[in-house]
Amino acid sequence: MTKVLVLGGTRFFGKKLVQLLLEDGTDVTLVTRGQTVDTFGDQVKRLQLDRTDQAALAAAVGESEWDVVYDNICFFPQDALSACEIFAGKVKRYIFTSTMAVYEFGDQMHPEDDFNPYTYPIPVKLPAEPSYAEGKQLAEAVLFQQAPFPVCAVRFPIVLGTDDYTERLLFHVERVQQELPIGIPNLDAVMGFITSDEAARFLFWLKNQHFEGPVNARSDGELSIGQIMKLIEAEVGTKALIEKPSAADDTLKQADGSASPFGITASWRMDTSKAVQHGFEFDKVTEWYPRLIKELALASESKAAD
Repeated sequence: MTKVLVLGGTRFFGKKLVQLLLEDGTDVTLVTRGQTVDTFGDQVKRLQLDRTDQAALAAAVGESEWDVVYDNICFFPQDALSACEIFAGKVKRYIFTSTMAVYEFGDQMHPEDDFNPYTYPIPVKLPAEPSYAEGKQLAEAVLFQQAPFPVCAVRFPIVLGTDDYTERLLFHVERVQQELPIGIPNLDAVMGFITSDEAARFLFWLKNQHFEGPVNARSDGELSIGQIMKLIEAEVGTKALIEKPSAADDTLKQADGSASPFGITASWRMDTSKAVQHGFEFDKVTEWYPRLIKELALASESKAAD
């Protein structure tokens, strides 16, 4: 039986990944702080700790060995460095959840080589509070340059679903329903997305793949922010009140809560040819996006009625 350790498996796509693993007959152990109650009962083993506590993680892991470790909650290079030390000789394959944020904005369709973690410089003194993007870049660099085990880093775009606890798409739906303004700097900016179901399916698929290195993963196709707003308008039946913030009032838009979570100033794109060439078939974004908007709109209307 395949033994798998999942760091970050109690909510969103991590939870769905665990369910897929269990359905496949995998021996699953979760690393969890115990703050989110899961529904897996005695189907899984649990190591209750904060993964940023290196000593606690090392003590809990001990001499245990796993075929695969999924790390969905590594945001800092210090935690990546700890993983290199703690899991040395104890894992056959390490799958790290990274992000599209390692790439620059622009019209270019970024292949994996556009950010090279094998050569990215690692400072002698690691930053204590890096930005989200820098934290993931450095975490990738540490893992690929220093890990004594095979590593694969999955670069996801924004992950959406009815279970998205950040409620990024729901924000737009509810603002349109309530006829409230939304601050969007560039309606023509294009970006990719993936659902939590598809993200979980991709991570599960990787368990039996043998390639290493970074890999981009997003649904087939892209949408502009303007197209997303049109889909919401069509579903809700109300015109969106879109404001284009100037550089001078960006802070105001953040303060009054109208700034779009999708409010990028330029397109943000990446190429998924590598994953496709290895045999993964992505869902079409134009098929699932309207369905998700409908589900969120109905849920929001129901909540408002209550």
